[in-house]
Amino acid sequence: MSPLLVAERVCKTYRTEAEEVAALRDVDLEVAEGEFVAVMGPSGSGKTTLLNCLSGLDDIDAGRVLLDGRVLHDMSDSERTRHRASSMGFVFQQFNLIPVLDAVENAELPLLLAGVSASEARRRAVETLERVGLGRRVNHRPPELSGGEQQRVTIARALAGRPRVVWADEPTGALDSETAEGVVGLLRELHADGLTLVLVTHDEDVGAQAQRLVRMRDGRIISDAPAVVTAIG
Repeated sequence: MSPLLVAERVCKTYRTEAEEVAALRDVDLEVAEGEFVAVMGPSGSGKTTLLNCLSGLDDIDAGRVLLDGRVLHDMSDSERTRHRASSMGFVFQQFNLIPVLDAVENAELPLLLAGVSASEARRRAVETLERVGLGRRVNHRPPELSGGEQQRVTIARALAGRPRVVWADEPTGALDSETAEGVVGLLRELHADGLTLVLVTHDEDVGAQAQRLVRMRDGRIISDAPAVVTAIG
């Protein structure tokens, strides 16, 4: 079976008037459908840039990235945007929720923007909020939710489009350790149900919850091995 995601000799350089910084250097990576991969490394190692380039949020300077056999960076900007909307979900450290919308409205918004009918978008949003344990909080706005609950809304929003892969960039970075444990436990449950998940983290305990642990330094992958699952805390 072909991998869901393939990166081949991906390079990314950030250029300013003063200098050039090679953020990714000939990165090769494969992710199978249903895998849970954590990417770790010190600040500036290229882990967030890798996520942004693999998802097509950022352009690359060399190499190629394939998702389901399609070369992401050969697509036009509009094609790539549509492909992200239909195939990917995103969870970030900052929840990026709209404070005047309640949980179900936040979760359904990407579906509405993607052209899903209002009734279907609402049904999927409620379904995914129930799946992440927020069935009784669907009508609460972000200021009325705890940090952990807000992150669960972002996870529901990412899942509502039924993506092939979910990208998570420091999803526990703004949470205390107890709340982070609950969020990572939820991600593990979703992975056990078949979700393909690529997670960037600086937290060793969070990284250890993944199936595979990819370590980066200076824009290169320096190791790629099974993670050793440990309890957080």
